[in-house]
Amino acid sequence: MLYIIRHGKTDWNLKHKIQGQTDIPLNEQGISMAIEAGERYKDIHFDVCYCSPLERARDTAELLLKDRDVPIIIDDRLTELGFGIYEGTENVYDKPDCPLRELFFNPGGYKPQGGAESLEDLFARTGSFLDEIAYPQVREGKDVLIVGHGAMNSAIVCQVRNKPVDKFWEEGIQNCRLIRLM
Repeated sequence: MLYIIRHGKTDWNLKHKIQGQTDIPLNEQGISMAIEAGERYKDIHFDVCYCSPLERARDTAELLLKDRDVPIIIDDRLTELGFGIYEGTENVYDKPDCPLRELFFNPGGYKPQGGAESLEDLFARTGSFLDEIAYPQVREGKDVLIVGHGAMNSAIVCQVRNKPVDKFWEEGIQNCRLIRLM
């Protein structure tokens, strides 16, 4: 089986700030969410966990899998989408002139600016992770958990479920909600 989960909440989530690859830690609510998720999903078996190198994802993985003998392996390909100079921007949904707004309302038409990463690049790196790591282990019968981020997780969901990029946000990747992909 292949599972995916998004990190717990951070202060930037609460402020509706774009985090991207900025290394923001979990806040108290995020820590509680990860601990509660560990309890909620304690009966689901995982052989291995692959995780983003960002602190909020690493800490979520550690809290979720506390007292379980599941190795946590960091893979840089699971880092969140880079938003360039727009990381830290608040309320992009309400800013018609912000190029990131297009990503959230029309992902198929998104054109990265200001050093932001393209969806094509995100799909390429997460696709290589799936092809080289996740799919082979699932074919061997292993239960694989991925701990990541909203956009990065959405890229994986789209690829596993063969969804077009215009359905990028369709799953609504919530904090600390486990999704079984296959």
